This record gives sequence, structure tokens and C-alpha cells, in this order.
Amino acid sequence: MSSNIILNELRAAPVSNHLGENPVWCAAEQCLYWINCEKEPELHRWSPATNELTQWPMPERIGGVAVKQNGGLLVVLASGIYDFDCNSGSLTLRVNSPLPEHVKLHECCCDRQGRLWVGAYDHSFSPTNRNPAGGAYFRLDGNALTPVIDKINVANGLAFSPDGKTLYAADSGTKKIHAYDLDPASGDVSGKRLFLDIPTGTGFLDGATVDADGGYWLALMYGNKLHRYLPDGTLDYVLALPFSSPTKAVFGGAELDTLFIATTKMQLGPDTPPGFELNGPLYALKTAYKGLEDTHLRS
Repeated sequence: MSSNIILNELRAAPVSNHLGENPVWCAAEQCLYWINCEKEPELHRWSPATNELTQWPMPERIGGVAVKQNGGLLVVLASGIYDFDCNSGSLTLRVNSPLPEHVKLHECCCDRQGRLWVGAYDHSFSPTNRNPAGGAYFRLDGNALTPVIDKINVANGLAFSPDGKTLYAADSGTKKIHAYDLDPASGDVSGKRLFLDIPTGTGFLDGATVDADGGYWLALMYGNKLHRYLPDGTLDYVLALPFSSPTKAVFGGAELDTLFIATTKMQLGPDTPPGFELNGPLYALKTAYKGLEDTHLRS
């Protein structure tokens, strides 16, 4: 099954991001948080009901944001994880990255128990160095980053099944997404298996989210599409987009049936795909699918 979205079906937040990423819906505030990773690094909050946009500059590359259950935010910067006060704009270091300077903390997501998981991006990855493998996936345990999955080039596609028992984690460099058994109580992972192997020419695999029925929605940068996969890896639905480079989608809105899609103006190569000029905004559209309320950080 597939469908094409035309531009007048979309609503856009009043931004033009170089590298928009990591949208997170906050049901309590009925607003969306997301980031512009770089050029310039910023944290954004947008209320679709009022169209109010708030932006906070960050001192270095930002990889992700999480909403805390007891209020406030946690932000993932390239060199560490910080608690963030929206009122004062102040950052308080929680933990430094254990990685070398050229490997940046990147994508993050909370599991169904409210634990934060953080990936990393090895910036030595390039067309001539396809597998530097200096990144990893970490679990935040209190004020410590526990390494869980190693030898990662570009962490992406991080998501969790509705029952919290499956972790999905991608490496954009290898074009592969693996699934793992996740112990809800301990946070331990086991049973690594290949979930998806994205064919060349499909697009650069980026962020992902999971809907209420367990469908895995993968953003394909330079692919002009979102793909929805069933838990067995079957491609179930293709959403064709008028812009070329979605980076990650998340469900939100009062009924959790609005899909919010971040985009990027980053140029991956000499060729400019159709719809490239429409990249930059954060887009929103109503869908026939429903998502899950994001689990906020428990501590």
C-alpha cells in the first residue's frame, strides 16, 4: 500500500533547519520538541495550536532531546548529556561522553520504561571511509553511560516496540537495522537479528518511530519517503513526500494521529533530488494511523 502526500495537505512550523532531527511529542504541553543539529545548533519547541515557536541556541552540536517525567528536559550534546532549564536556558552537565572528540553523541530515545538510550556518529565516516565503526549505542544509567552495542558508524533508527520488549537500532553506514530482545526490567539486550537491509538507491536510512500497532516508520533521507514495516520486516506502507529529505517522524497531537516529520537541507552529494528545495521545515499531517505517547525520562 502506498500514498502520495501533496504540499497543501501539510502544515509547517515556521523554521528552516539545516539538519532537523529527533522530534519528541509532549502530551502534557501539547507541543513538539526537536533539534537543529548544526548550522546553527538549536533546540526548538512548537505549539501547533498557537503556532508559537521557541528556540534555544546550544553551545555545540546537539544530537537529541528528551522530556523528563518530573519536568524539564535532557539534551544530548556532542560531548555530553546535560539537564536543561527552559526558563533560564542553563545547561547542567550530567555525564561526559566517553568517546573521542571526532565521535559525537547523536540520536536518543526513551524506552517504554523511561530509560534513555543514546547513539553516536563517527564523523570520520565518509564515502572513502565507509566503516570506521567508532560509535556505539549507550544506555543512561543514573549519571553513567553504559555501552550496549558497539562498532557503529552512524547511529539512527532507534525505536522500541509497543510492549517494550524489542529494541530497533540502525547503522546508516551499513544500511542495516537490527532488532534485539530487550529485558524491560534490567534494560539488557540479547538475541541480535537482522530486521532490515536497506537496498542501495532507496535513500539514506535515518530516524524511526513505532506506531500503536507495532509498525516501524523509517525516514529515508534523499528518498522522498517514509516506509512503514511490520514487525517481521515486511514493507507494509509507503508514504511518498513532496520534500526529499525526511530525517525522523513521530506521532503526536490530541489523538496521536498527527505525524510530525523533521527534515534536512544537508546535501549528501552532487545530485539534487526532486523536492530538495522544500526541505528545512518541520512538517505535520493527519494520518489514518495512531502512535503511542512518548515515554518521558524517568529520572
